[in-house]
Amino acid sequence: MSLALFGRRPAGGPRLPDPDRRLLVRARRRITVQVAGAISVVLALVGVLVWCAMGHSQGTAAERDLAAAAQRSPIAYPPPCVWLYELRADGTVRASPGALRHATGDRQGTRAALAAGSAGAGPRTERVSVAGRDYLIHTRERGGAVVQAAMDLRYQAAEQQRLLRTLIGAELVGLVAALLVGQVVSRRAITPLGEALARQRRFAADVSHELRTPLTRLHTRAQLLSRRLRGGTDPILLIDEVDQLATGTRQLGEVVEDLLRSAQFKQLRRPFGPVDLAVLAAELAVAENARAAAQGVSIEVRCDGPGDHVVRGVESALRRVISALLDNALGHTGPGGHIWVTLSSGPGTIGLTVRDDGAGLDPEDAERLFTRFEGTGFGLGLALVREVVDGHNGTITADGRPGGGAVFTVRLPAGPPAPMVQPTYQRYQPPLPG
Repeated sequence: MSLALFGRRPAGGPRLPDPDRRLLVRARRRITVQVAGAISVVLALVGVLVWCAMGHSQGTAAERDLAAAAQRSPIAYPPPCVWLYELRADGTVRASPGALRHATGDRQGTRAALAAGSAGAGPRTERVSVAGRDYLIHTRERGGAVVQAAMDLRYQAAEQQRLLRTLIGAELVGLVAALLVGQVVSRRAITPLGEALARQRRFAADVSHELRTPLTRLHTRAQLLSRRLRGGTDPILLIDEVDQLATGTRQLGEVVEDLLRSAQFKQLRRPFGPVDLAVLAAELAVAENARAAAQGVSIEVRCDGPGDHVVRGVESALRRVISALLDNALGHTGPGGHIWVTLSSGPGTIGLTVRDDGAGLDPEDAERLFTRFEGTGFGLGLALVREVVDGHNGTITADGRPGGGAVFTVRLPAGPPAPMVQPTYQRYQPPLPG
């Protein structure tokens, strides 16, 4: 019984099996790599654009500055990082202070370079290599002489190297950040898939457990009914057994309906109404009579004190609470054992206690029994019982000792008194041998 039927989200759930976990891990890694790769590619493209933009800007600015220097700047006072050379008509060369030493190292080399530069017509800018260094040179005529403005490109290269190192560092940092972002994005993307798989596993576990008890009960009763009919029992005497069989099939239909409702995976609030726990306990004791008799176990339902035992809740859900507690008691009580179902009423609460004298339990493990798939030997049923009880704003506790039986107590808020027929409580004993 899913607690979603009462408007609450159940806590816990079945662990995903290894294949599903591996599938989720692979999907998360794939998404992480894809997201990190996409971010890294974007960062790389941005870096390339910055690199190209800087190179183009440097080249354009250098050509503009050289042209301006060659056209207007005095030879003796060139702009920063620029050297000027002037080849006069008489063959003499003037150069900016330090230019000869810095550029070619000898006057003859400079004259050769200027002569080669003056061979063409019109202003022009070119990239040349002199003495192992790259220079950007602008050549033009000014005042009857050939003027060249030269710029050492090693400073631009140094700036480009610094930019390149910065971009590489930014790319590495961005890659790490992209991996972290990819992890976050992948976890958020995979979480709904993991929840869907967990819901699927949870639903399968709930269905298998919820249907097991009523099907076992119906199968046992059908077997006994078939055996008695084959033994020559008058069918008229078996009308009550057939009625019990029909009631069991109806209750099984209620279980299936509730499970289908819970499979919609949305908050469904079932309407609450008055439910008499004493009537439900008596009905389920009768329903389990055949199975208890086959195991040699007796079931007794009794009330402590006067008054009704009406609560507000969903009848089908509370029926399965009592059914699960009885099924748990039958599963841990051997032949000749006893199970007592006791109803009590207190100030504003109704109590239901299922006690047996079977294998018992360790009190230290009492709370763990209500955790899904943690209660060894008790399975999923008690976890579902707690979910339903919590959905009815009630509590359930367990107590006992090894070899001394177990006691499960459910307390629910009392509902408004309703006129109901007082049920007849019976003590069920296993049939005598023969």
